[in-house]
Amino acid sequence: MQVQKKQISVVMPALNEEHNIKAAIDNVISSFSEYNLAGEIIVINDGSTDNTANFIKEEISLGKGCDIKLINHDKPHGVGASFWDGVDLSEGGIVVMLPGDNENDPREIFRYCKLLEHVDIVIPFVFNKEVRSIFRNALSFIYRFIINSTFFVNFNYTNGTILYRRSILNELDYKSSGFFFQTDILIRLVKKGYLFSEVPYKLSTRKGEVSKAVSFPSLLQVIKGYLRLVKDNCKGRGRQSENFSDDSQTAVRRDI
Repeated sequence: MQVQKKQISVVMPALNEEHNIKAAIDNVISSFSEYNLAGEIIVINDGSTDNTANFIKEEISLGKGCDIKLINHDKPHGVGASFWDGVDLSEGGIVVMLPGDNENDPREIFRYCKLLEHVDIVIPFVFNKEVRSIFRNALSFIYRFIINSTFFVNFNYTNGTILYRRSILNELDYKSSGFFFQTDILIRLVKKGYLFSEVPYKLSTRKGEVSKAVSFPSLLQVIKGYLRLVKDNCKGRGRQSENFSDDSQTAVRRDI
């Protein structure tokens, strides 16, 4: 029997998500089926102290027709580090991060997978901003203004469920491990010249929980990551390249 080649790898960091992790996994599996995608889920139990790990193992044991892998961290390493651990284990040609809190509907990003026939990165931006608080939206506006002004880009959003061609991620010589990792990846790849597309994305409503992304420790990680990126950008590490990944659409469309 021929094994179907994996098209997409979903990296799913989870820290104390015992109430959400099973639904998050099941939603991804049903979305694979809906969009006829051959995929895998790589769940990173990032030092959870609740029953998150047990629920993940239960999902794996049920054999739901999807390859589910588990990475256990003995203590929290952070969402960025978890993402890169997942990338290292991934087999799909496309990589996307979907957090284990089940806030993000996988259908909202899977609908755009075919765009990777034309570009190498698909960046979603939230169009139903009313589901977030005024404070969260204001924070996002300020963050976006700082990033766009500093690096001369014009992104609508940089911290969502971004679709990456896996091969271009392997080209990065620096891998941010904190909450700034998505922005760091995007700036570095776009400055290299990789083609991208921005698409509208509907965000689900959080039910009585506070996002782990809005905290003082995460703010410190963002500041540290931002300063590192500014430093590298000033040194010219983010300048446009002529050496693109062989299987990238950027290389094809530039006739390299």
